[in-house]
Amino acid sequence: MEKIIRYGSRGTCRLDHDKAHQEMAYFTFAGLEQTGIVDHFFSTRYGGVSNDYLYSLNFSYSQGDVKAHVDENFRRAAAHMGMTSADIVCSQQTHTINVRRVTAMDKGKGVVCERDYTDVDGLITNEKGIILATFYADCVPLFIVDPVHQAIGLSHSGWRGTVGKMGSVTLEAMHRAYGTKPEEVRAAIAPSICQRCYEVGEDVALAFEQAFPREDTKAAEYLARYQQDFTQQDLDDCLLYQKENGKYQLNLWYANFRVFRDAGVPEEQIEVTDVCTSCNPEVLFSHRASKGRRGNLGAFLMLK
Repeated sequence: MEKIIRYGSRGTCRLDHDKAHQEMAYFTFAGLEQTGIVDHFFSTRYGGVSNDYLYSLNFSYSQGDVKAHVDENFRRAAAHMGMTSADIVCSQQTHTINVRRVTAMDKGKGVVCERDYTDVDGLITNEKGIILATFYADCVPLFIVDPVHQAIGLSHSGWRGTVGKMGSVTLEAMHRAYGTKPEEVRAAIAPSICQRCYEVGEDVALAFEQAFPREDTKAAEYLARYQQDFTQQDLDDCLLYQKENGKYQLNLWYANFRVFRDAGVPEEQIEVTDVCTSCNPEVLFSHRASKGRRGNLGAFLMLK
């Protein structure tokens, strides 16, 4: 696995295997586990039944897979958490910052029954035994656990969601619904595309410059502390830097870290991935690396 950056907590995602469920390989975060109230994982390509370019643990029904294969992949994901597919609730992602409060009435939606909602990129709940599920192939998965109020949030944040501060929006939704306070949560940013692989045009760069002030001396301190091989220019322009071809390299990991930090989550309570989907296409689905010929990874989070 390629390691890129760590900000905030030095804890990072750990790759593990579940031999009881067909050699499923997945990532977890120590900080979330330490709360003692959740089960969670972020999938890899390993441990499912899908074939060819969808090999093997694909969670998308819309990328050309056989429905029975995707059904079985969801069954295995749920079984890994000691549950069934009927306990999963899926997002319906369209790059919004819409967050849905999930209850037991939503169980099974997106897997064993149709969803009665659209345009939902974030899910929150305070009910035990509900598996929240969101899906990825380069975008950023955001895990939030509130051990004080026993509540969780799971959100999808692409570049549009990041500009819209999806992490902060999810925290606000949890505060309104459950009384969540940012200073009490543990947050994690799971495997997604890294800055070196994520080239964007001027329109996207401008949106980020407007949403995030470039002057951030703390950012350089974090990068200097945890990363050895960045150039000084990278340290100075850690969110965006312009290439000679006029394109920009965008750091979604750091942007989402800033969203959490600026919302009031202490930096030591934010874990940030060091694994890039595009750098590791043999292990993780990546839209960019595959030029769109790919399946979906899954993020799963449940209150025990």
